Amino acid sequence: MDDVAADNSGHRARLRQRLVDGGPEALLDHELIEYLLALAIPRRDTKPLAKQLITEFGGLGGLLSTDAEALRRAGLSDGVVGALKIAQASALRLLKSEVIGRPILSSWQALLDYLHADMAHQLIERVRILYLNARNMLIRDELMSEGSVDEAAVHVREVIRRTLDLGAVSLILVHNHPSGDPQPSRADIDLTRKIIEAGRHLSITVHDHVIIGRSGYKSMRSLGLI
Repeated sequence: MDDVAADNSGHRARLRQRLVDGGPEALLDHELIEYLLALAIPRRDTKPLAKQLITEFGGLGGLLSTDAEALRRAGLSDGVVGALKIAQASALRLLKSEVIGRPILSSWQALLDYLHADMAHQLIERVRILYLNARNMLIRDELMSEGSVDEAAVHVREVIRRTLDLGAVSLILVHNHPSGDPQPSRADIDLTRKIIEAGRHLSITVHDHVIIGRSGYKSMRSLGLI
């Protein structure tokens, strides 16, 4: 083993020990990525690449949430892309496990944390609907549309029909703002109120409409808009 390889090996061993002994907070964001990349590129100093990627993609969350094709365009190999996607999938599964099998309304912060991790850094606007049963347990989490949020993209009748098809009694609307600002728009508010009105006649409750942005999230119910 040459001196450079030996030095890299020793450095990685020290990172590993800090992580094992001190837990996730023991490493900085770029150190987490550095160690992750080292598993895919074992004979290279991955610190410069880790710092470059975090800067280029706007932080740890932005990097892990970036789609695979964008990562490839940045010059990353399939092995590195796979390592980053495994980290993202693991993080989302962990957060989702705090929501599944529990009443959504009593696990509200866990739900918001999961949705923010999953949607905050997406580059296109996506609308998801969480369908709930009478115990407020999640029946289905479905992508309704991609693109702008208006009646052309999200049809009120389709939302209500899908709720009835699933045997759900309530729902939560969720979408992201790629601009980063989660403040609801006029179109967001108008569409939500139309769905609420349509559901009222069939005893379907709209608990909330949550907008996700990089800077955080907004709840229309908390804002007094519904």
